[in-house]
Amino acid sequence: MAFHAEGLVAIVVFYLAILAVGIWAAWKTKNTGSEGDRSEAIIVGGRDIGLLVGGFTMTATWVGGGYINGTAEAVYVPGYGLAWAQAPIGYSLSLVLGGLFFAKPMRSKGYVTMLDPFQQLYGKRMGGLLFIPALMGEMFWAAAIFSALGATISVIIDINVNISVIISALIATMYTLVGGLYSVAYTDVVQLFCIFLGLWISVPFAMSHPAVTDIGLTAVHQVHQAPWLGSINSLDIYTWLDNFLLLTLGGIPWQAYFQRVLSSSSATYAQVLSFLAAFGCLVMALPAVLIGAIGASTAWNETEYGIPDPMTKKEADMILPIVLQYLCPVYISFFGLGAVSAAVMSSADSSILSASSMFARNIYQLSFRQNASDREIVWVMRITVFLFGASATAMALLASSVYGLWYLSSDLVYIIIFPQLLCVLFIKGTNTYGAIAGYLFGLVLRITGGEPYLYLQPLIYYPGCYPDENNIYIQRFPFKTLAMLTSFFTNIIVSYLAKYLFESGTLPPKLDFLDAVVARYSREHMDKATLVKSDNIVLNELAPVNPRHSLTLSSTFTNKEAFNYVDSSPELSNTEDN
Repeated sequence: MAFHAEGLVAIVVFYLAILAVGIWAAWKTKNTGSEGDRSEAIIVGGRDIGLLVGGFTMTATWVGGGYINGTAEAVYVPGYGLAWAQAPIGYSLSLVLGGLFFAKPMRSKGYVTMLDPFQQLYGKRMGGLLFIPALMGEMFWAAAIFSALGATISVIIDINVNISVIISALIATMYTLVGGLYSVAYTDVVQLFCIFLGLWISVPFAMSHPAVTDIGLTAVHQVHQAPWLGSINSLDIYTWLDNFLLLTLGGIPWQAYFQRVLSSSSATYAQVLSFLAAFGCLVMALPAVLIGAIGASTAWNETEYGIPDPMTKKEADMILPIVLQYLCPVYISFFGLGAVSAAVMSSADSSILSASSMFARNIYQLSFRQNASDREIVWVMRITVFLFGASATAMALLASSVYGLWYLSSDLVYIIIFPQLLCVLFIKGTNTYGAIAGYLFGLVLRITGGEPYLYLQPLIYYPGCYPDENNIYIQRFPFKTLAMLTSFFTNIIVSYLAKYLFESGTLPPKLDFLDAVVARYSREHMDKATLVKSDNIVLNELAPVNPRHSLTLSSTFTNKEAFNYVDSSPELSNTEDN
């Protein structure tokens, strides 16, 4: 493959434009707000992100390289097709559910990160435990999309994959480093516009290529391969449901989502942003679906790609850049490539910022340095943005199974963090003992279910499992959802059991080593003077006391029983006489 100078120029132009917008947004951040809340401005943008920018940045959080490339791949792969392209519907429903049930309680309580309510209710230890799957999800996701970017660029222009990954990661890390959420949000607007324009410009050219059959015909009839609408085998229904619930419910407890929710100017705005982003995810998936359908409708032996087809060459995951390269004019393909590159960075920068935000606030500040200055927190965030960006880049270059690690970590977000989030927001009475038990049960059930991408054999063989070509057993049973439900109910049962055992006296208070029941009960029953002085109590929220006007002042403050006791006491009577 020859080196294409035009393609390199197109990518450089896209990257410079995005970098310029990111630096401008960083300058804007520096000149707004006070120095005292600089760290909060970096994490949640000063809580003044508007509807337009907020809608774009929340949409771009999900509409990244993995979303675009993955949707096109699912539609293209024979035997799967559109029926298995679950990401557009799954993530859109995730945003709708997040807006309906989670955005308002999180934003109205003024949290700064997703982990704040966990540390508030369960303590800093539990917050640290929940940080692990949250960090893994963000880091492996960033690494996976950096890896996809290198492969995408190498399809169209013959430059070193490692160089393209490193340069892309440096640019994304640079503007995130200096501008925080403002830079991420404003570059998301540019990136989303690039994706929309670049892919929609490419679709008509690809569809009109002589080697492409009418996609309406290939949707239901087998021409070059199985119909791209796809179907769901009766044996795979439970697997389909398991994956769909993972996308829909597991797409909620991500810091990248809640960072946008918490940056909204009000709880109502946070809900509206979620609904706008849900619509945006559906709209942005349309060109990817069409490109996947075009790939399934193409006689590849009539193109410069030749034979065998991408599926046979095991390049199905690169069907989108392949369609851009071989079915579109050269300048259109380069423009589309720039759009895909922009899509990758729009997700990578969000993940890097999310990971550094949680570490700086929930681990460094709340767990170790409660009295840290705002300037210190800002520098911790900058250092961790660089470190996490470098780590994601290294994993993208060195790890051979980044996608497998990301699948596993995203499962842990669904199985561990989602049920904990339900409990902390909606189930009254849960405590740290239940949270730890639910965490461990969910983790054990997920690991023992195996992971084909990591060649991890299951220890528990659920009904319907079968070996693949590598003799790794595949689970048909929805064991991920089972693990999530087990984690949820374990949290509730163990929490109430621990509360009963301590409050009934069955267990002595000294055994409450996590201070989750006895100490918490004591805090809730402090005297009124202490409660009023607490920062957690707002005086204007206390119930007003209305006087009883039917009673006289003297009768209101007269204890008749006390006077009767005084009259009947000879000692007190003599005292009064004296």
